[in-house]
Amino acid sequence: MTDDVLVVHGGTPLEGRIRVRGAKNLVSKAMVAALLGDTPSRLFDVPRIRDVEVVRGLLGLHGVKVSDGDEEGELVFDPSNVESASTDQINVHAGSSRIPILFCGPLLHRLGHAFIPDLGGCHIGPRPIDFHLQALREFGATVDKTPEGLHLSAPNGLHGTKFALPYPSVGATEQVLLTAVMAEGVTELRNAAVEPEIIDLICVLQKMGAIIKVHTDRVIEIQGVKKLHGYTHRPIPDRIEAASWAAAALATRGHVEVLGAQQADMMTFLNIFRSVGGEYEVTDLRPPRGGSSGQEGGIRFWHPGGELNAVALETDVHPGFMTDWQQPLVVALTQARGLSIVHETVYEQRLGYTEALNTMGANIQVYRDCLGGTPCRFGRRNFKHSAVIAGPSKLHAADLVIPDLRAGFSHLIAALAAEGTSRVYGVDLINRGYEDFEAKLADLGAHVERP
Repeated sequence: MTDDVLVVHGGTPLEGRIRVRGAKNLVSKAMVAALLGDTPSRLFDVPRIRDVEVVRGLLGLHGVKVSDGDEEGELVFDPSNVESASTDQINVHAGSSRIPILFCGPLLHRLGHAFIPDLGGCHIGPRPIDFHLQALREFGATVDKTPEGLHLSAPNGLHGTKFALPYPSVGATEQVLLTAVMAEGVTELRNAAVEPEIIDLICVLQKMGAIIKVHTDRVIEIQGVKKLHGYTHRPIPDRIEAASWAAAALATRGHVEVLGAQQADMMTFLNIFRSVGGEYEVTDLRPPRGGSSGQEGGIRFWHPGGELNAVALETDVHPGFMTDWQQPLVVALTQARGLSIVHETVYEQRLGYTEALNTMGANIQVYRDCLGGTPCRFGRRNFKHSAVIAGPSKLHAADLVIPDLRAGFSHLIAALAAEGTSRVYGVDLINRGYEDFEAKLADLGAHVERP
């Protein structure tokens, strides 16, 4: 593992400016959507992360020509020669990403069949694909499970349906959208996810010629069309990465400007950030004047000095506090005076990373009880999904092994905030969702190195 370790010399405040690109949770889905078009698509501001490479590889296996555009971060997709890929080829990607399940609808429309390998992703709970498969069957797909994966076909084509999700799952909502847009008839999805990335995917599909109505109370109606064309799209920025750097600024008592970050999609996070005692300033995009090229806006985050405040928060689906925000922020909460309470209601096994923080000197207790009022699927089950963080705690260096993407970044923040030199193992997992994070750390003055 020596080639997958980062040595972190902690105790130095992060200071400087970095930029976030398109949201990881939108970009990969927009890439899949390009399969549905009969003309090329162009996607801008694509981050150089592993998930993008996985989807690019899968598209290539299915005959989509993916090339770099003229602009940095631009990708062009030509789906004119979509074809079947061999099981062996697709299995090369098995376990590396959960994105392949979203290929089902587009491949059924384009080829009449699809193969999906066993799925990977972060180990934060089982995240079953039952919702996906149930929805696909409702559209008229047949699903055959084999040891190597799932074989799907649609002998009578795909047809619109009425479908209600038992939980507003982001992945299942994306599955329905990508399948319904070219299914015959009208599809009504109830209890849909309405995250900003979902709305941005709807924008992509609408640009392609889809007819999608977003009603109140989490109801989305899709009128199927016979053909779609390509799109040109610049995605919303990554609000998870932006919040992660904000938490890093707070935990290290630093000052970080995140160019590209947008206030509207981060309002819930910003409220908590300010309640904890952090400060921020929104620097809106300044239009160019005369010969000027203008200046990109973003959000500046900083620790104003003094003590931080303990808070109580619960993760929830949008517009609640995002589950991917809590892990980086908890590191900062170890420095707040008093007892902070975190009730995780989205993923049942997302607090395992706190054990490593405790070895560094944090004081975090996890419980099976629901420590909050938000309705929770895990309250009467045997999952430790609530945490109490007592602070402030002096963090010291340790050897850390990264268990998953977001926990990995929280471990990295803890190492940056701690006194002494830490070794963070499995750090390449962070590349799944954070573009050039080592270069960004260097830009912020962090003292990190590969051994």
